[in-house]
Amino acid sequence: MSNQIEGFVKGIILGGLIGAAIGILYAPQSGRKTREDISGKAEEVLTKAKEEYEAVLKKSGKAYESAVKQLKHLESATLEKVGEMEEKVDELTELGKEALHDTKGHLKKAVNTAVHAFK
Repeated sequence: MSNQIEGFVKGIILGGLIGAAIGILYAPQSGRKTREDISGKAEEVLTKAKEEYEAVLKKSGKAYESAVKQLKHLESATLEKVGEMEEKVDELTELGKEALHDTKGHLKKAVNTAVHAFK
């Protein structure tokens, strides 16, 4: 993104200077007046480029801060969901253990009854 901003600012400066120079060079004035006009236009373009650069930099800073804030929110929400899922897994594991224990008990009783019936 920084390269895009630098390229944009360079483009503004270069385009402004070229346009100002062409306009001034074709104006019927003395050499001294032409140089003064070129210098003045160059300063105007440079000032405008600095203002644009600062505005873009400020805007990108705000976008970055917003993205970081959203990522932090997503991180905390994800951690909360992971915690909830861990609790559910623990509950289901405990229920599975209880069901297995109950089934094991019923199976032992059935086997013992079958053994007694067979004898």
